[in-house]
Amino acid sequence: MKYGHIPVAVAWTRSRFNRWDLVAALLILGLLTLLTTASRGALQPLSAITAAPLPLEPSHLPRYAAQTVMRMVLAMALSLLFTLSYATWAAKSKRAGMLLIPMLDILQSVPILGFLSVAVVFFLSLTPGRAFGAECAAIFAIFTSQAWNMAFGFYQSLRSVPKELIEASRNLHFSPWMRFWKVEVPFAVPQLTWNMMISMAGGWFFVVASESISVGETQISLPGIGSYIAVAIAQQNMAAIAWAIVTMAIVLLLTDQLFFRPLLCWSQRFAAEQDPDKPAPRSWVLTMLRRSALFAMLAKPLATLWNRGYRPPAAQGRLAQYLHKVRPNSWQRRMQQLWLLIFLAICLLALWSVAHYVIFDLPAHDLGLVALRGLATLARVFAMLALATLIWVPVGVWIGTNLRLATTLQPIVQLVSAFPANLLFPVVALLIVKLRLNPELWLSPLLILGAQWYILFNVIAGAMAMPRELKDASRNLQLKGWLWWRTLALPAIAPFYFTGAITAAGGAWNASIVAEVVSWGDERLMAHGLGSYISMATTQGDFDHLVLGIATMSFFVVLINQLLWRPLYRYAERRFQFN
Repeated sequence: MKYGHIPVAVAWTRSRFNRWDLVAALLILGLLTLLTTASRGALQPLSAITAAPLPLEPSHLPRYAAQTVMRMVLAMALSLLFTLSYATWAAKSKRAGMLLIPMLDILQSVPILGFLSVAVVFFLSLTPGRAFGAECAAIFAIFTSQAWNMAFGFYQSLRSVPKELIEASRNLHFSPWMRFWKVEVPFAVPQLTWNMMISMAGGWFFVVASESISVGETQISLPGIGSYIAVAIAQQNMAAIAWAIVTMAIVLLLTDQLFFRPLLCWSQRFAAEQDPDKPAPRSWVLTMLRRSALFAMLAKPLATLWNRGYRPPAAQGRLAQYLHKVRPNSWQRRMQQLWLLIFLAICLLALWSVAHYVIFDLPAHDLGLVALRGLATLARVFAMLALATLIWVPVGVWIGTNLRLATTLQPIVQLVSAFPANLLFPVVALLIVKLRLNPELWLSPLLILGAQWYILFNVIAGAMAMPRELKDASRNLQLKGWLWWRTLALPAIAPFYFTGAITAAGGAWNASIVAEVVSWGDERLMAHGLGSYISMATTQGDFDHLVLGIATMSFFVVLINQLLWRPLYRYAERRFQFN
């Protein structure tokens, strides 16, 4: 019998000197040290992080890295909870989905960098005089850069579960709760894993802005890699930036080895198609978790609690099945209609408040100017999105159709995608100044540096979800070239691509705030667009123009999503499902 199947007590007896137990003990000790180091300054006075600038000695970087990683992990945990609840509600309820998905579009389109200072003021008011409020604000900013992509991807997976699996769960008399955890979540795990990876990469892009915050005349620099990079850029300290890059590379490699590679290998067991001819991906961490008796002893109480909560009593199961079959009565429909009216009233009240207190007080010239700037940014976003599509769709299909290649390139893609693209902004600014290039044109690629990975990772997930039967049929029919792309590849990845494109477009709009205004020391370059408009209003503390810019950006994103991306996504979902 394999070691992983031996009872815990017997396993501990037979493996008292197992080398994996030593590795597990060292890993647990390291995680506890990381937690202690990262949480040490959360309850310190706020004056301790505002009194003096952040020191740039390389000896501080391990502690900064630990604190940044802890913020990223907490934001990822919140994003996962949000995804499992919000996306499931939107996918399961047609009425709720009609509201929740447009709300997700709006939340994705609202630039977090535009109202980050307002969010900081709110969180600081919860814990006056303490750094804990600033920590919560930083985690919230990172959360907003991770959650929307994961929610969209999970929603797309729940909507594309094959009908055969749903019918099988009904034949087995699964309750909705069991169907969710036994069928739907396992089907969504591979794509959710890739979306978690790209969401983590998106979070690294916003680390600099979330850890270095300006509130009026007060500068808050939370100890972390992001604030370290911000201070190094302000002081034009190339040596400090080089140390930050080395530290980032080490952190990303450790994150890949300790978290994402084990998660990716584990998620392959839930793949819709299993190819016995392809080697299974391996991870030493996953092997340790399976063979260490120490982890088995620690996991046994958790597994017991999970099994008790996972298996509801028979009465609850019958009640869940009954509620699933019974159609909503008139009282329930009236409550849903009342909730819809309340929601619409709140939205109209918010729109009226913005229009009455901000927009109507501004001259017509400003309204026309912000509309033209929005069109300029719109042109940049679409141009860069088209370029990213031409580059990364073939690469994503190539990687996703080859499991061995996906296993080999996954850490490389994860490392490159997680690298903060805003570290390259000063280099681009210097090149533009030295070569006397046009900032209106050459600042545009900065919009897509971080957002392009949403397309790549979703296309990889779509290519990996291709049924093996279709691959074998295309191979037997000798489909090649454009015919293979037109009949198999493009239809298979279409729903996944549109999910990535929606999120990439939203990420590009958000990135325009930092990409259209780039500085290196005293050098400051600006491209005329909506992002630079919001950035300048934030710097000057001009609340009226800031709200106008955010409202305009939200309007552009929601309008494009509803008129272009959503119809294309619904068509792909309806036309190209594997059912």
